[in-house]
Amino acid sequence: MSHQITLDEETQRRAEARATELGISFADYVRRLLADDLGQHAGKEEANPNEKPDISIFFDLVTDGPLTNIARDKDKIIGGAVWEEHLRSLGRKPGARRRALKQD
Repeated sequence: MSHQITLDEETQRRAEARATELGISFADYVRRLLADDLGQHAGKEEANPNEKPDISIFFDLVTDGPLTNIARDKDKIIGGAVWEEHLRSLGRKPGARRRALKQD
C-alpha cells in the first residue's frame, strides 16, 4: 500500500538527514517511526538489535515535580542524591534532618 504525505521543507530536510545518520532510506525511517509509535514491528526483527536508540527518546518522560536546570545544578542534584543514598545505607530516612531544620 502506498500513501503520499506533505512535509514542510525543513521537516523533510531534517528527516532525510536523520535517515542518512541511521544509514537507512527515508521511507524506511518513516516506516520505523510509524511502527515504533504504534507499537508494531510486523513480526520482524529489528534491522540491527545492537543499534543504540536515539537519546532524544528519553527526554520529556517526566512532567511531575519541580523544573530543574541540570546544566547549572548538576553538582547539587547529584550530590543530594548521593547523600540521600548514603543516609539510606545507614538506615536513616533521607530528608529527616532538613525537615527538622525547617521547623526551627
